[in-house]
Amino acid sequence: MTTSSIPATSTADAPVIGVLALQGDVREHLAALTAAGATPRQVRRPEELAEVAALVIPGGESTTMSKLAIIFGLLEPLRERVRAGMPVYGTCAGMIMLADKILDGRDDQETIGGIDMIVRRNAFGRQNESFEAEVEIQGIEDGPVEGVFIRAPWVESVGGGAEVLATFDGHTVAVRQGNVLATSFHPELTGDHRVHRLFVEMVRGA
Repeated sequence: MTTSSIPATSTADAPVIGVLALQGDVREHLAALTAAGATPRQVRRPEELAEVAALVIPGGESTTMSKLAIIFGLLEPLRERVRAGMPVYGTCAGMIMLADKILDGRDDQETIGGIDMIVRRNAFGRQNESFEAEVEIQGIEDGPVEGVFIRAPWVESVGGGAEVLATFDGHTVAVRQGNVLATSFHPELTGDHRVHRLFVEMVRGA
């Protein structure tokens, strides 16, 4: 993304980063982005998407999120912005939304795409099997982050363009491809904002 294509309300120091506010833990991401040095905004409509330099896709329910993205006219604009190089970070359901292919999804489930990976929904178990674990993430210093896994997916495989940043229990749980970042877990629920700071730095460098 060139400087001229960044919305006028965005600055290099505090880029305007949207949070897809159709469903999921939106408020927690808004707070984490603020703590990480960004200017966050909620995004529900195409005109709001056009006003942000980057986007976070929160955790939630991926099938519901994909249906609402279609209803609100956001799915194709999202795909276009990702193809054009907009930085995007997806957590849990957001990871599923950014996968080029998903396993165990509904037949009519749509994704945005952006990362050459195959993701398995609910791979770590159901709601009552949620857990927390320390995760070492490539590119993040000062020790592991605390990963909150809630009905979390994992990455079955990645293509040549994707980089594995973290694994847990033998499964890939953090991936980056160009300006697109995804984690299986929820760093926004922990008070540790290092993953969000990593994403903000990605936006500043885009």
